[in-house]
Amino acid sequence: MAREIEFLFDFGGPNSWFVHRAIPAIEARGKVKFRYVPVLLGGIFKATGNKPPLMTYGHVANKVAYDRLEMQRFMAQHGITGFQFNPHFPVNTLLAMRGAIAAERLGCGPAYREAMYIALWQDGQKLDEQDVWARVLDQAGLDGTALGALVADEAVKAELVTSTESAVARGAFGVPTFFLGDEMWFGKDRLRDVVEAAGG
Repeated sequence: MAREIEFLFDFGGPNSWFVHRAIPAIEARGKVKFRYVPVLLGGIFKATGNKPPLMTYGHVANKVAYDRLEMQRFMAQHGITGFQFNPHFPVNTLLAMRGAIAAERLGCGPAYREAMYIALWQDGQKLDEQDVWARVLDQAGLDGTALGALVADEAVKAELVTSTESAVARGAFGVPTFFLGDEMWFGKDRLRDVVEAAGG
């Protein structure tokens, strides 16, 4: 039986996109299964005092260049193509992340996640604008009307808050974060480690 790895994600983090792209091939081996857990990265940063990497070391040219190299290596390792840095970065993902919870309730979570990731990290869309978000849903064949109504539901909003607070309580300080039981790994570069720990 495949072991479950929790994948704490926010669409706004490019490294979460890389992990999302790598997951299908890993799951195809049949040893592990990932459960996507929506969290609000901005909320995690606020609660932990953390900051986005570009704010922390964006002035360190060698570090920025190395991070780009690591992105290229990760994409080559996992056969990932299509990545484009979003020209609107950073994009406020509150709407999109509430949508992730709404989509799970409507039974279209995987299709919704794929549409959001493509829009942000391949098509360069500004998903913090309601009309852009709605158009992406329509183009993906999703029920924009139902999703649009549900993201405003107080229970959906509360679930995202609770998920984010729970992540912080468990030790998270950014995304992508993985949990195997109570043990935590952080960052796309730890994906192989958590998969190996799970027997995958």
